[in-house]
Amino acid sequence: MTIADSHITPRKGSVQAPEVAAWWAERRHYIEQIRKVPDVRQRYWREAAVYMLRRILWSFGFFPVFIAFWVPFVMSSFNPVVMATDLIPLLQDFVASNPEVQATTLSTLAIAWASVGFFFLVFDFVLTPFRSPYEYEADVYMRSWEQLNHDRLPDKV
Repeated sequence: MTIADSHITPRKGSVQAPEVAAWWAERRHYIEQIRKVPDVRQRYWREAAVYMLRRILWSFGFFPVFIAFWVPFVMSSFNPVVMATDLIPLLQDFVASNPEVQATTLSTLAIAWASVGFFFLVFDFVLTPFRSPYEYEADVYMRSWEQLNHDRLPDKV
């Protein structure tokens, strides 16, 4: 069989376009229907808000704080006495410095905290995408739809 013939004769077990189109059309139609249901819409907004709050708290709360304590702890060979001995002179210098140096130090720390937070926020969005309740409801519906229409669908759907 040549490459030109491969699109003409379907292989055994391949999914035919009309069946797949029917599956996607039914899924789209069902999602359009459930978007009108107020309970599912309210659940969507609640889950979206919880998702955003989790991602923001995780990225700006945990990771910058963890890195701020973990890196000095590693650099002090996991010895808190060495870490405190290294940090106390830095804190004393900060307190004894003039307000301009203190402001610069605090703004540098804020920029570092925000940059680490945004870095992890982007990767957190990529690694844990939002799962819409509409999609979940459509998945459940489509499983039952596949069972009802099993005789009309190919094996791969």
